[in-house]
Amino acid sequence: MLTISNRGQLMPPSPIRKLVPYAEAAKKRGIKVYHLNIGQPDIETPLQILNAVRNSDFKILEYSHSAGNESYRRKLVQYYKKNGIDISYDNIIITTGGSEAILFGFMSCLDAGDEVIVPEPFYANYNGFAVEAGVIIKPVTSSIETGFALPPIAEFEKAITSKTKAILICNPNNPTGYLYSEKEMQVLKEITLKHDLYLFADEAYREFCYTGAHFSAMRLSGIEDNVILMDTISKRYSACGGRIGAFITRNRTLLNIALKFAQARLSPPSFAQILGEAAVDLPDNYFDATKEEYQKRCDVLVARLNKMPGVYCPRPGGAFYAMARLPVKDADAFCQWLLESFSYNNQTLMLAPASGFYSSAHLGKNEVRLAYVLNVNDLNKAMDCLEKALEQYKD
Repeated sequence: MLTISNRGQLMPPSPIRKLVPYAEAAKKRGIKVYHLNIGQPDIETPLQILNAVRNSDFKILEYSHSAGNESYRRKLVQYYKKNGIDISYDNIIITTGGSEAILFGFMSCLDAGDEVIVPEPFYANYNGFAVEAGVIIKPVTSSIETGFALPPIAEFEKAITSKTKAILICNPNNPTGYLYSEKEMQVLKEITLKHDLYLFADEAYREFCYTGAHFSAMRLSGIEDNVILMDTISKRYSACGGRIGAFITRNRTLLNIALKFAQARLSPPSFAQILGEAAVDLPDNYFDATKEEYQKRCDVLVARLNKMPGVYCPRPGGAFYAMARLPVKDADAFCQWLLESFSYNNQTLMLAPASGFYSSAHLGKNEVRLAYVLNVNDLNKAMDCLEKALEQYKD
């Protein structure tokens, strides 16, 4: 009898995408769906970087170096220097999206059965990456009441075992939008040094910080060999389909190990490397308008949510996500109901149930993640739908 792998059975469905069939069915019924479930910005990809791909001229679409085109890696050094991160081009491996950078980190630093500590709620795909690599996520829980601030150091200490090899953070955070302060990053440095751990830093949303300045893990002194930066151009330049990221570390031994995984998959996508290289030449003020737009959307979303009876949403410090607690018992059922059974003016909205962003099974049952990736007009219409839905919904 044919069987399915245990790994395959353990692989979790995406809380961001698992309701897609219901959204597709709603659209077939003629209902407009506002997608707040996924971090796909409606900001246009800069024409300058699209034209770099359109105008590229070569006779053979070759493999690149497994670490990525040297010209692109050298360009990235300039980008990181502007952000206070001093590295050389040979500290960088270009990856197929930030996802591959995280996988390279898991597979290079941890063995099957080893543990990585992650403040929860966390980016749902960390669960999937952990299953793929055979590692175990050990959560330390942050709370909506504190705005999802870094849990106390004592909670990290309680989670550490002989199997613990790393801590993983996302800053600013997906799904909460929380922005870790320099002080909190120094706390993580203390734990990392004390227990001789790796510190994985997912910094995909570095440019979008609203309540303070971003402090990169790469700027922590004294743990240069411990820090691995996982990065991506997806959200930065509204280029999610490019699938280009970066694995960055000053640890030469680790870099050589990760390169073997990079060689096994041959090379990252060529056209997207051209796009990413051109992006470094965008003007220094490119992010100003984008950041201002996201901040405006954040203001609208948080204000609308907190005016709804029984709803609470702490203000995000960065990225373009917010977590909200709803007056429902089961957010998964509510989100499905929105697509299956509800419409207001022939419109509805799609949300991501928060249970999939927690590792602890009993948490997030009445929370949702909202991505404010739509323009203010559409965002307000989506909030009109949510307000009406909460009035009508019975658990």
